[in-house]
Amino acid sequence: MFDLKGYETSLLEGAWVTLEVALASLLLALLLGMLGALAKLSPYKWARGIATAYTTVIRGIPDLVLMMLLFFGGQVLINNLCTWVNESYNNYLLASNPNQEWVSLLPDYIDISPFAAGIATIGFIFGAYMTETFRGAILAVDKGELEAARAFGMRATQVFVRILFPQMMRHALPGFGNNWLVLLKTTALVSIIGLDDMVRKASLAAGSTQQPFTFYMAVALIFLVFTAVSTSALKWAERHYAIKTR
Repeated sequence: MFDLKGYETSLLEGAWVTLEVALASLLLALLLGMLGALAKLSPYKWARGIATAYTTVIRGIPDLVLMMLLFFGGQVLINNLCTWVNESYNNYLLASNPNQEWVSLLPDYIDISPFAAGIATIGFIFGAYMTETFRGAILAVDKGELEAARAFGMRATQVFVRILFPQMMRHALPGFGNNWLVLLKTTALVSIIGLDDMVRKASLAAGSTQQPFTFYMAVALIFLVFTAVSTSALKWAERHYAIKTR
């Protein structure tokens, strides 16, 4: 249908990178989301305060700004921290021994890869959205069932695995599905920081062939395939966790 001028392999490689970033970001977002939800429902005020600050700040800043801030600003911050640690440690050694040679506890320079930065940023962003999704789902579970499980003698981990998690998933799946589909499309932002994902591959190919419509349309179709497969999987999950009635 489209003449991709031999760039088919390049686009498929970029699509695989996009999928890797999306899945790895999802795992991080799920972890942060569950921790954030439990923190928001915690009896400890400090835990609720940290979780609330996290969701408020992340949801109030555009994704692109966060991506640039964490990739460029985070790299500067980490390297400045390494320099400060090394200088502080060596100043401590020189105070007791002026002839002490320079010792580097941390690397002098750390280069953060766009792949790791993209996963960390997207996972961190959507962890805030997952926090609210999971919090609402946990609150929707009947507290009487949790109290009955504890009264029966179940440990906290057993209550979570056997009672809380299966029921909260039924309530969380619609919000989770929406977050996943938005996360999948947000992966296009990693091309801004230099990662050779599908969008960047298409941009390079479009620049070489002067056919932007062809390559960006191909990217759009690939994203539609990812979305269609995801929607089917989400529908299966909703049926799996649905209440079975006779």
